[in-house]
Amino acid sequence: MDNTSRLPRSRTLTAALGLAAGLAVVVGAPLAAAAHVHVSPDAAPAGGTRTLAFSFSHGCDGSATTALSIGIPDGVANATPIVQGGWTISREPGADGVPTHVVFTSDSPVEDGLKAAVSMDVLFAEDAAGTTLAFPVTQTCVVGETAWSQLAEDGEDPHDLDAPAPLVMVTDAADAVDGHAPGTATADGDGDEHAAHDAAAADADAAASGTSADPAARWLAAGGLAAGLAALTVVLVRRRRS
Repeated sequence: MDNTSRLPRSRTLTAALGLAAGLAVVVGAPLAAAAHVHVSPDAAPAGGTRTLAFSFSHGCDGSATTALSIGIPDGVANATPIVQGGWTISREPGADGVPTHVVFTSDSPVEDGLKAAVSMDVLFAEDAAGTTLAFPVTQTCVVGETAWSQLAEDGEDPHDLDAPAPLVMVTDAADAVDGHAPGTATADGDGDEHAAHDAAAADADAAASGTSADPAARWLAAGGLAAGLAALTVVLVRRRRS
């Protein structure tokens, strides 16, 4: 009699524990994805210029960020950092004059959990069409640093990497609107105007998605965890009363 009555409770307890664990995994996934250095946009035409924004919303295991060092890969014909408040910029020029690294040093450490971004105008070489370029980033913090430089091997899921490098896919120049690569001048001289408009729109989209995604992930995580714990508590209380 006792064994028969206890069996359903045991199953209920097991189900509750499974629910709590499942919720933790589900809500933890978006948080892990957010803990990267992202680049936007992640595609650009060969022979064209794009304003790339490198953003982050985390430190190094909670330690505040002091600098981002961005490696400039082969396939980039030029890289021009954009001056913005709160950051000091330094460059390491290569033999051809193209920077090999661009370092953004924060005037004051960026606390963990705050979103920040740095940007540069990047001209992609015409012969880079059809390739994917990695921009490795070293995030230096008050305590420690993280090298966002991992690349997925053949058959490996990039989402499984702990510290993936930001990637930009370089498309054919013919894929650009009206046959002109963004950022290049046209006969009427309006290329720069269109490029500036496109870059501003991309930055606005990146900022909007970043400011909405990270808080949402945190609220989902907190809500999911609370729901799981509440379910577990109810089961335990009912078991003790019976």
